Amino acid sequence: MYCNQCQEASKGYACTVVGVCGKPEELSNEMDVLLHALKGVSLYAQALRAEGQTVAQSVTMQVVMGLFATITNANWDEAVIIRQITQALKTRDALQNQLGRTLNHHSATFQVGSRAEVLELAPQVGFLATEDEDIRSLHSLILFGVKGLAAYYEHAHNLGFHDEAIEAFMEEALAVTTQERSVTELVTFTLKTGEYGVKVMALLDQANTSTYGKPEITSVSIGTRGNPGILVSGHDLKDLEDLLRQTEGTGVDVYTHGEMLPAHYYPAFKKYAHFAGNYGGAWWEQNPQLEAFNGPILFTTNCIVPLKAGNTYLNRMYTTGASGYPGATHIPDRPEGGQKDFSALIEQARGCPAPTQLEEGHIVGGFAHDQVMALADQVVDAVKTGAIKKFFVMAGCDGRFKTRSYYTDFAESLPDDTVILTAGCAKYRYNKLDLGDIGGIPRVLDAGQCNDSYSLAVIALKLKEVFGLGDVNDLPIAYNIAWYEQKAVIVLLALLSLGVKNIHLGPTLPAFLSPNVARVLVENFGIAGMGTVEDDLHTFLA
Repeated sequence: MYCNQCQEASKGYACTVVGVCGKPEELSNEMDVLLHALKGVSLYAQALRAEGQTVAQSVTMQVVMGLFATITNANWDEAVIIRQITQALKTRDALQNQLGRTLNHHSATFQVGSRAEVLELAPQVGFLATEDEDIRSLHSLILFGVKGLAAYYEHAHNLGFHDEAIEAFMEEALAVTTQERSVTELVTFTLKTGEYGVKVMALLDQANTSTYGKPEITSVSIGTRGNPGILVSGHDLKDLEDLLRQTEGTGVDVYTHGEMLPAHYYPAFKKYAHFAGNYGGAWWEQNPQLEAFNGPILFTTNCIVPLKAGNTYLNRMYTTGASGYPGATHIPDRPEGGQKDFSALIEQARGCPAPTQLEEGHIVGGFAHDQVMALADQVVDAVKTGAIKKFFVMAGCDGRFKTRSYYTDFAESLPDDTVILTAGCAKYRYNKLDLGDIGGIPRVLDAGQCNDSYSLAVIALKLKEVFGLGDVNDLPIAYNIAWYEQKAVIVLLALLSLGVKNIHLGPTLPAFLSPNVARVLVENFGIAGMGTVEDDLHTFLA
């Protein structure tokens, strides 16, 4: 086992025995072999495209779902990963037959027939198989970025939105990690990955807003009602829509958890009277919160935290899509043109007590790019008059490290003439603080899920245009980003591809960055780590 894809990498290096997240060694090794198989699929798909042949979209989606399943805390089920390896090899061999020749790379030819063979192969094809640490680091940066890209593409796909160029790029990116490329070439390709990150987030933004309307400023209840409920976690809005339709009129309420909170901002979901509110906080707090919820829990994507001793909700736990957990009931994919069948959750919910209330009150969000630009005159006037001195982009992920209290302290310490722009679950560190407003503009503007970091980039680019600036870095905007998993990596690469510089990234820099690659990011893009609240405020406000 050698896994350093998330912020929790053991000792700032890598998890080599068991993941800090709880991922077993065997599962990690199986995922390495799955990624190797997907590289073989991608090599053949890329070769076919180069010859002008058609690659079925089902091939792309197999790659997408395989990448998504290997994201941190998405799928914990070894049987699923082994099955995906088997399916990937069958697809690869079918593409080989279509191409009519065999490609010269181990991922294009290897075979495994059992779990034992998978585990035996894993050390030969894992990350340490690439000896040069700088090449390995850049391969990781590309691969982890593409994992995040694949996750966003899967959500757009579920809503019927596709882009063949993005599909071809994912295959190209996996293929690049099998080829002899120089450090300079890989740095260039890393920025290209960021460019496609922008494209996929734009596609998902289009998919979400075309389907559910443009997010609106919304006050979301964080209390509970007296009815039984179903709790929906993850990111997939299509799954939520199916569930809301099927629970209508049943007496069962639906609550969001974690990254699903921003679903409340979309107009299409406001027609459901039983869409009750948001329950709990960030993903890492879920064990006691899911226990207290009392009803079924649906994971539509990551992040799943392994159950702890004393947790009793496994029989109320459901997964779907790329997510999975041993012992949890998995809801199959929807038939073409149909809905997923959530009847088992609804039936179970009817016999469960109502959720135990954890807190009460409301939180406000819905400040995606269209909503903020509708307030453009008010925002611009506040900047010109000095009422707003600076914006702080504090998007990204939350996590369980105690050092992440920095982000709460930082938000509380910001001067009253500053505004926080946020997206992703990082918001839970400060979205329940009473930070007030500036002339009616709340000091915390939540754009939505982690992919809605795209909105923050659009806002910055539009403000650059409004103020007549030539460089986005001349805006009064500072970037203090929290990261945890691979979707944050594609967001970071997207920002870099747009020319954003001087991003502070914390609570630690990625363990997969070699010293030389980290130096490139520092020297060319001004990437910096997290310091103390006092020192960082001094730097940002200087």
